[in-house]
Amino acid sequence: MSASLLSVRDLMVKVHLDGGVRTLIDHVSLDLAKGETLGLVGESGSGKSLLCRSLVRLLPSSLITIEGGTILLEGRDLTAASDAEMLEVRGGEIGMIFQNPTSHLDPVMRIGDQISEGIRYHQGLTAKEARAAAIEILTQIGFPDPVRQYDSYPHEFSGGMRQRAMIGVALSCNPKILIADEPTTALDVTIQAQILKLLLDIRDKRGLSIILITHDLGIVAQTCDRIAVMRNGKLLEQGPKRTILSRPQDPYTINLINSHPSMPDEIAAAVPETVLPVSSVKPLLEIDDLHVRFKAGGSLFKSSIKTVSAVSGVSLQVMPGETIGIVGESGSGKSTLARAVLGLTPISSGHVSFEGIDLAQQRSAGLAKLRRETAMVFQDPYNALNPRLTIGQMLAEVLKVQGKVPAAAIPERIGELLDLVGLEREFVNRKPRSMSGGQCQRAGIARALAVDPKLIIADECVAALDVTIQAQIIAIFRELTAKMNLTLMFIAHDLAIVRNLCERVVVMYHGEIVEEGRSEEVFARPKHPYTTALIAAIPDIDPDKPLLSSASLEDELQSMPAVPVKRMP
Repeated sequence: MSASLLSVRDLMVKVHLDGGVRTLIDHVSLDLAKGETLGLVGESGSGKSLLCRSLVRLLPSSLITIEGGTILLEGRDLTAASDAEMLEVRGGEIGMIFQNPTSHLDPVMRIGDQISEGIRYHQGLTAKEARAAAIEILTQIGFPDPVRQYDSYPHEFSGGMRQRAMIGVALSCNPKILIADEPTTALDVTIQAQILKLLLDIRDKRGLSIILITHDLGIVAQTCDRIAVMRNGKLLEQGPKRTILSRPQDPYTINLINSHPSMPDEIAAAVPETVLPVSSVKPLLEIDDLHVRFKAGGSLFKSSIKTVSAVSGVSLQVMPGETIGIVGESGSGKSTLARAVLGLTPISSGHVSFEGIDLAQQRSAGLAKLRRETAMVFQDPYNALNPRLTIGQMLAEVLKVQGKVPAAAIPERIGELLDLVGLEREFVNRKPRSMSGGQCQRAGIARALAVDPKLIIADECVAALDVTIQAQIIAIFRELTAKMNLTLMFIAHDLAIVRNLCERVVVMYHGEIVEEGRSEEVFARPKHPYTTALIAAIPDIDPDKPLLSSASLEDELQSMPAVPVKRMP
């Protein structure tokens, strides 16, 4: 390994509040060599993202300051650099992929222009040359129609596609160091593997150094050279990945490794074929031949409007008290299906019935019932929470509207909700901007539980959480479904979590259900090639297991015969 490209020594970051000074980063020292990939792991709020923001002096508040230590980039101390010098460093020498792409992509600027902007600023290319370079980057990061999608806006893409665009923006400046803050959080396992493979290929070609912030130890095991573990602003231990994973020294690191969700090695032989009994209980939710279509393309001067089918002929029954997992790649229609079920997205054709009320035929009554008895945990915790309200005000607002809890009992109920999702009661006075992504996601789950719902649709609700908190949230959902007969539709790209939590799994691809059945049976004996590819791409904590082959999923699907969908009775 070559000499250090980046050297951090005794870095101290503090926040100055009315109640005093609090240390957020406590004497952290680490090195990053040229061409090295360092995995930075730890729970939400441990200081991982703040540490990396400190490296480029993009601190989230003026109250937070660097108060000690040095950050040496090729021998130059960035803590002493001027603001003008830091403008050249950001993007040009250190690129950053942020955890939340929606908040960091300009909503009124085309995706392609956001990528070409950095190319023109740092590389001095003409507009035409920058556009060509941006289209090439869009191709590399997996956009299916880069020429057309260059002119699309962030809101026209799924969360996973927006994350890929964010990666493109970071790569456009051709930096020496790339800080990737949860870069694959919103991506399904197959696209996640392709993006990680892309980052490693770029590292090998350009000699790029990468700091990879993640809560997924499977990703760290398969992509990183070294691992650094953080908690409460301190660096607990660091070293080569095989040493950390096989011989961890700190009890917290041991707990992280033990909490990693894993798939059993040999499950097929242990799972017998199941014959489901015919139930006399009526479904809580019935979906019949559902289609959701969107208009795309066209402009003021062109009338060539295309229709995109986001959900195509989906039929599904969800029984009371059932826990059902919906999996598939970004853009497969999972979130659109969920929003259509809750009446948040118009239905083009077909029927959705909740406790016998058809949304298409009795829309007013159906929506009123859905708002009283269902809730959704959204994929993006920052944009799902009102930034102007404290967490306590947000929960109180829901409880008052629902009218199920007496006014005098609302403060105590808010405390109970925070306890349920693992937030300290002091968060009642906190606003989203002062919380980490994982903490915001837990607040979103608390808001959903405040409705006292019969059905919760959780859209990637644990994607932003570290493995220890993931395990706690999954345990909470398991307890709630058992005690309250709560019905849960759990949308996720982490198949290991779905298998551990859900009784039944539905696999979606290009807006259709390609396979469904009992979780044990589907994971043990997948019948559709797409399901097989999803399972094969699950990150493993074994550092010797390679990433998914770079062969495209489309090629893999075309090489295998399709299997008819097996519907549940």
